[in-house]
Amino acid sequence: MRPASASPQTPADSAPGPDLDPGLAPNPGPDADQRPTARRFAGVATMVASGLSNQTGAAIGSHAFPVLGPLGVVAVRQYVAAIVLLAVGRPRLRAFTWWQWRPVAGLAVVFGTMNLSLYSAIDRIGLGLAVTLEFLGPLCIALAAARRRVDACCALVAAAAAVTLMRPRPSADYLGMGLALLAAVCWASYIMLNRTVGRRVPGAQGSAAAAGLSALMFLPVGIAIAVRQPPTVSAAVYAVTAGVLSSAVPYLADLFTLRRVPAQAFGLFMSVNPVLAALVGWVGLGQDLGWTEWISVGAIVAANALSILTRRG
Repeated sequence: MRPASASPQTPADSAPGPDLDPGLAPNPGPDADQRPTARRFAGVATMVASGLSNQTGAAIGSHAFPVLGPLGVVAVRQYVAAIVLLAVGRPRLRAFTWWQWRPVAGLAVVFGTMNLSLYSAIDRIGLGLAVTLEFLGPLCIALAAARRRVDACCALVAAAAAVTLMRPRPSADYLGMGLALLAAVCWASYIMLNRTVGRRVPGAQGSAAAAGLSALMFLPVGIAIAVRQPPTVSAAVYAVTAGVLSSAVPYLADLFTLRRVPAQAFGLFMSVNPVLAALVGWVGLGQDLGWTEWISVGAIVAANALSILTRRG
């Protein structure tokens, strides 16, 4: 469930330079050979912690559904994301032109719709299945841009796995699956809009402005829910915790990770999020998947991993 927070720049866009002090001598000594390995290890450890934080936050947020509903939890999460991103990005809103505001506004709408549809899907079909179906969005973007036979095969495998997950059966919740697929479409749109925003607005200002605008859109919702049914202390804590774990922590972790691991490794680990979601849902919420579902989740993850590992450059 990665798109819960506005993503920082991609590795290719940010292109950070070596993290070295300018005063170091050309031959820094034998310890320098260990630095890349240590940096990679730190990056991988951060990715693991970020992924678990993201999915754990979603699981914790679901405990507030009986009181706040998915809409209320998403509203709180948008507020938390806005606070974090506005503090980090510090957008100069008055300097934005209409040419810059258009994709930012679109990103804000997609950001809120994506989280709302995903959390509504989690409420109906569980964390693991919802995140797996949502992951089809970025997977389709990646495979559609490819021109290799292996990518075509990966697309067929992912499509077959998705059909298997959504196969007709008495207990199937098609509304929940439809909401998860809507989240997938939003995530794909989010990726495309983020690219446009990244080209038109410097740094993280665009993402921060979009998060702030999305939070403003959800402000009337939060007020209405609070007036109609004042939240309990526990529900409010669950919702805020979900915002911190699924928005603040992943965003800050990405800022750290993208400077320490290659883009290929980052994309490869991102594909493991459906598995993490299924595990967190199983352990934390008792949402067990059958063998067919587990195999389908594994097939979608494997399709993405194979596509990434066979790329050159």
